[in-house]
Amino acid sequence: MEIILLQDVEKLGLRGEVVDVKRGYARNFLLPRRLAEVATPGRVAELRRIEADRARHEARSADQATEIAELLGKTVLRFEVKAGPTGALFGSVTPTDVADEIWRTRKVRVDRRKIGIDTIKRIGRYTVPIDVYEGVVAEVKTMVVPEGGELPPEEELAAMEAAEAAEAEEKAAAAEPTVDLEAIIAAEDEAEAAAEADGAEAEAESGDAVDAAAEDEPAGDPA
Repeated sequence: MEIILLQDVEKLGLRGEVVDVKRGYARNFLLPRRLAEVATPGRVAELRRIEADRARHEARSADQATEIAELLGKTVLRFEVKAGPTGALFGSVTPTDVADEIWRTRKVRVDRRKIGIDTIKRIGRYTVPIDVYEGVVAEVKTMVVPEGGELPPEEELAAMEAAEAAEAEEKAAAAEPTVDLEAIIAAEDEAEAAAEADGAEAEAESGDAVDAAAEDEPAGDPA
């Protein structure tokens, strides 16, 4: 079944891509969570038109790439996102988000797969490397800011991250060990089967011993 991704999905694809997945995976997971939509001919054609339009604004030579890199070097991207008290995002900022924001602010197309960051999951200040063209790399300053607020100083950001790490360690230490019931049941079944096999083998050996004793017993005088 062909679907269009509405968000980046790890090990599947990036937002806007058309991918082929199993029908059950689409209907039971991707579609209900609004991670994807059905790839109708009309939507696919619209996406291709948008991509073709953007492709006209990407670097096609080293000289163009140098100009674009200089422009991006002067660019500061800003993302306002929902975040918790320790600075962790309730969502994330992905390479696709970066590419879309560059297009929105500068009308420059960059390849999402050549944006050198993983998914950003904390507020903070970042420098994002982008391979604009062979041998030409741009560095784009990026700010991930809590919604309705501003970024605290670097020292405070570091303290928030340390507090979150400590809290995570405490939760992990306090968590009860999980019990794998299936493994326990399987082990019990295996032990029971082994015991039954041993019992059957012992019974067979006992029967063989009785038969052997009977064969060795001298025959009595005929009546």
